[in-house]
Amino acid sequence: MVGQSSDLILERIMRLHPKLIDLSLDRVTDLLKTLSNPEQNIPPVIHVAGTNGKGSTQAIIRSGLEAVGKKVHAYTSPHLVRFHERIVVSGNLISESNLSQILDECYHANCGRPITYFEMTTVAAILAFSRVKADYCVLEVGLGGRLDATNIIGKPKICIITPISLDHQQFLGNTVTEIAFEKAGILKEGCLCVVSRQTNDALKVIKKEAEKVGAELKIFGEHWHVRHENNFLKYEDETQSIKLPAPALFGPHQIDNAGTAITALRYLKTPIDGLTGAMDNVVWPARMQRLKVGKLVEISDGLELWLDGGHNPAAGEALAGVLGMLEIKPTYLICGMLRTKDVLGYMRPLKSLVQELFAVSIPNEPSTLTAQETACFAIRSNIKTSPTNSVEIAVQTIVKRGGNARIIICGSLYLAGSILRDHS
Repeated sequence: MVGQSSDLILERIMRLHPKLIDLSLDRVTDLLKTLSNPEQNIPPVIHVAGTNGKGSTQAIIRSGLEAVGKKVHAYTSPHLVRFHERIVVSGNLISESNLSQILDECYHANCGRPITYFEMTTVAAILAFSRVKADYCVLEVGLGGRLDATNIIGKPKICIITPISLDHQQFLGNTVTEIAFEKAGILKEGCLCVVSRQTNDALKVIKKEAEKVGAELKIFGEHWHVRHENNFLKYEDETQSIKLPAPALFGPHQIDNAGTAITALRYLKTPIDGLTGAMDNVVWPARMQRLKVGKLVEISDGLELWLDGGHNPAAGEALAGVLGMLEIKPTYLICGMLRTKDVLGYMRPLKSLVQELFAVSIPNEPSTLTAQETACFAIRSNIKTSPTNSVEIAVQTIVKRGGNARIIICGSLYLAGSILRDHS
């Protein structure tokens, strides 16, 4: 089997997926033991959980560490275009040859036992990280925290909990309190955890779980503060006030994400050059990303074209916040969403901010809502809407209407991935 492409090996791994997902660490623990426990040989871990902002926060942390010469491994999900995006080895996307070898090794060590796709690929990432020296290893939780495959690290260097809201209720619970309990499962005795802005209910749970396990918390609004001030970022904690450039990632919610990252970087004793580099150099695609090249840009006739992968109610609020910052102009959404998401919760914050929503299905995605189904949700949200056969047709329709309009392609990371793959 050695020598097959990573895509073929990932297809084989998918066939091992249990019919029902029972969140558990047992399968991961067993496979790691078979592989001689590589998790014991990776650099100090920065473990990131939360509902929104995980990806942006870890990207800012990585940018800051790399700005001062640190080598960083990172495991994130999902990917946008290629699976390789999920595994960064010492600052570089994992190579095809390395990925194929590692996946094949994990597949054979598993001996055909049931295991989820995410569990197997998490083990593969850890195995890859154990074989290359680096200063830090960033692990982003896939689902929840307590029983997530990344939660096999006994004592991380630092934990982070980004804002918690409703998402993945079928696995994590139907209330923010239940979901916060699962996210707080990454807390460990003696480990510092940076806590982003939270609802009172979520924060109450995090504090309770931290006290239970003996974890130290650095909490937004109590131990550190951050705000946007005159095009700069103003950060304050218990010992220092720092003025930094605003983060390169766009939107008011990115100020909070930056503050979370700065708190972590300061705990890691990152010098001011690293904090500045974190703000200036961070890149995280499909988070209010301005598209400037590609086929869609060519047919947009100079209109603003943005891409955002947010897909839950908090992401809808964040997008509304971004629109409140931008110059007022006719704004159109091209939206495709998965049937597992709270579509009404996502759309309702946007109803007074957009001219019209063009509903599309997500190409090659079995769980997509049809364009007509998404349009029905938009109507229920009091947003004028038109079901449309493709993103391209929607862009062309908006262009024909004339005027200085703004177009935002939104609703799903899977839709964003298809845009970056097919139109960049």
